[in-house]
Amino acid sequence: MTGASSGIGAELSIVYAAPQTHLILLGRDQSRLEKIALQCKDRGAKITLGLLDIRHRDDFKSWFKRLTQKHSIDIAILNAGVGNFGRQENPIVIQEIFDVNLQGLLNTLLPIIEHMQKNKHGQIALMSSLASFKGYRGKGAYCASKAAVRVLGEGLRESLSAANIKVSVICPGFVVTPLTSHNTFPMPFLMSAQKAARIIRKGLEKNKPRIAFPWITYMFSLLMAILPPTLTEKISRLLPYR
Repeated sequence: MTGASSGIGAELSIVYAAPQTHLILLGRDQSRLEKIALQCKDRGAKITLGLLDIRHRDDFKSWFKRLTQKHSIDIAILNAGVGNFGRQENPIVIQEIFDVNLQGLLNTLLPIIEHMQKNKHGQIALMSSLASFKGYRGKGAYCASKAAVRVLGEGLRESLSAANIKVSVICPGFVVTPLTSHNTFPMPFLMSAQKAARIIRKGLEKNKPRIAFPWITYMFSLLMAILPPTLTEKISRLLPYR
């Protein structure tokens, strides 16, 4: 689990924590990661922590190589990601978003795929967003990075099925996390991270291709994806997103 120290990643860690379960939790904030690890241990899980920045490819590859010499990965939830965090979209912010949300994801995903192909089984979950269906003002880099994750995951699902590797793409709407805490606009159907984690786990157990929620926001996102841009631009201008 990447991005395990807060938000959806933290709640998913707790949801999956149980006796006879070994969780491998990755994050950059040691104190928050250790706090989540203690909660998971209280539920009976065995824990391995990785204090890593996924932007550093070589560091992850070295750590992952050591890890897989002792352990096999059955399910990988690649959840780490960043947004604008209340900042105006500028070249520095755009670069950071792509470094984490796309390049950072690839840094972890590709070694995991190779590991699962050798083992001839596994399940991968990629964290995208309902924002991946259209670019919105001030959020273009975030929307684009999550669109790349979604389309990549959909393609990998078809490519890796012959190797007995399941791939699902997760597309949440507004969820109470540090990512949304800086939003100053109304967030329709805002959901707790705990509820989102339960929905995600249920979807992964069913091997759903796309786990998108809440359904009303999902339907709106699909509509914005299929309408002509001349119309969606007019609709977008009416939205209070900043």
